[in-house]
Amino acid sequence: MTNTTGTVPAPGVDPVDPVAVLAALASSLQATEASIIRLQAVRDAHLAVAQRLADDLATASGSVRGEAADLAARSVAAELAGVLRMSDRVVQGRMSRAADLMTRYPAAMAAFTDAKISPAHARLIQDAGARLDDDVRAEFEQAAIAACVGETPGRAKKAVERIAERLAPRSLTDRHRDAQKNRRVWREDLEDGQKLLGMIHSAAVIDGIFDRLTQQAHMIKTANAKAAKDAAEGRALDADGLGDPTDARTIDQLRADLCADTLLTGAASGHDTTAGLLSAIQARVEVTIPVFTAMATDTARAGCGALTGPGSAFGVRAEQPGELAGGQPIDTDTARILAGGVTAWERVLTHPVTGAILAVDHYRPNADLRRLLHARDSRCRFFACGLPPVTQDLDHTIDAAHGGATEEGNLGGLCRRHHVLKHQTAWTVTQLGAGVLEWTSPTGATYIDRPPPPVTFTTEPEPDLPANPDPEPAPF
Repeated sequence: MTNTTGTVPAPGVDPVDPVAVLAALASSLQATEASIIRLQAVRDAHLAVAQRLADDLATASGSVRGEAADLAARSVAAELAGVLRMSDRVVQGRMSRAADLMTRYPAAMAAFTDAKISPAHARLIQDAGARLDDDVRAEFEQAAIAACVGETPGRAKKAVERIAERLAPRSLTDRHRDAQKNRRVWREDLEDGQKLLGMIHSAAVIDGIFDRLTQQAHMIKTANAKAAKDAAEGRALDADGLGDPTDARTIDQLRADLCADTLLTGAASGHDTTAGLLSAIQARVEVTIPVFTAMATDTARAGCGALTGPGSAFGVRAEQPGELAGGQPIDTDTARILAGGVTAWERVLTHPVTGAILAVDHYRPNADLRRLLHARDSRCRFFACGLPPVTQDLDHTIDAAHGGATEEGNLGGLCRRHHVLKHQTAWTVTQLGAGVLEWTSPTGATYIDRPPPPVTFTTEPEPDLPANPDPEPAPF
C-alpha cells in the first residue's frame, strides 16, 4: 500500500516510506563522503607544501640532496607530528608521498580534489605508476583514472596494474629480481601479549611455506581423529604416532605452532657449517618482570585474580604481567618460564604499585647505568617515537664536550634518527628531572615526554612499603 498526501494511512501502516528514507540517507552519506575526500585532498596538499618547504630549507643550506635534505625533512616532519599526534616518520613519509602525487600525477590529484576518486584510488595509481617512465606516465594516469571512477579500489586494482604493466619499460621478471632484494622479516605488537611475525619473499616461496604447514597440520588433524576413534573403541594408542585424542587445535592454530616450532628449533641446514654454527644460535628474549610476580608462590598465584587475599599486596594483584623489551606486556606464565629457564639474564625489579624501577642486578658503574637507562627508556625518548631500546643510542642531553655529566639525569635513550635530529637541527631537549624530557621545536612549541612506566597497571597512590616485603628468598 502506498500513502499519498492528504490521505489517512490505514492502521498499522508506517506513514514514513522506508525506501524514501534510505534514498535520502544514501544521498546524504554520498555528499558527506565527498566532503571528507575533498578535505583529505586538502590535507595532502598541505603535506606537499611541507615537503616543498623542507626542500627550500635544504636549498638554503647549500644542498638539495643527501643528509641536508633529509635533516630538513625530518625537522619539518617532527614539527607537524606534534600537532598531528603521530610518528614523525609517518609524517615524513606522507609528506614525500603527497609531494610526489602533486608533482608527478597532477590529473589524479585533480580527480582526488574533486572527489571523483578516493585516497585509496590515488594511492593505487601512484603505486602502480611508480615503475613507469615519465614519457608514458600521463597516458597511464588518464587510463588509470578512467578505470577507477565508479569502481571500488579492490575492483580497480587489477585493471590499473594491467595498464601499468602494458606501459612498463621493464619486464616483471627483471622487477622481481630487484624486489627480491627487499625480502625481509618483521614483527608488530598486538594486544593481549601477542605479536605478529611477517615475511616478504618470493610468491612461490611463501605459497610453498604455507602449503607445507597446511599439509603438516592436516596430517596431525587426521592422526588426532584416528587416535580419538581408537580411544573411543578401546584400542591401544600408538606410542610413536602423531595422534593425540585430546588435541583440539584448529588448522590455523596447528599451522602457527608448527611454524613456531620449526623456526625456534629447526636447523638451518641449507646454509649451516659443518660445525653447526647457525644451528647453535638460540632465541634471545629480554624480559622485565615485577618483583612480586617472580616471587609469587603457587598458593599466591591461585588467588591472584582478585585485589585482596593471598595473591595481593598493597591492594593490587601480586601477579602482574611482565614486559618484553620495548614495553610489550606478556603473560606471567611466559615471563616466569623466560626468567627461570635461561642460564643468565638481567633482572629489572619494579615497584609493585607504581611500576618504578627499583634495582638492576649486579650494579657496576657504567654497565649498570646503561642497564638502568635501557630499562627506564623502554622506547626512544623523542615524543613522537616508539622504537624499542635495542635501537637506541644513549645521548647526553648536555653534551659531554660541554661539561655534561654521564649520569642518569643527563642521559636519555634516543633512536639514531632522533639522536641526529637533536644534534643537527634546531630541535632542543631539556631534562626536567625524574627522567622527564622537554623538547622544543624550531618554532618554539614544546612537548613533554615522560619515561614509560614499565609493567604499570594501576593508578592507586603509592603506599608505605613494609620493612621486609621479601621474607623468603626469590625463586631465581
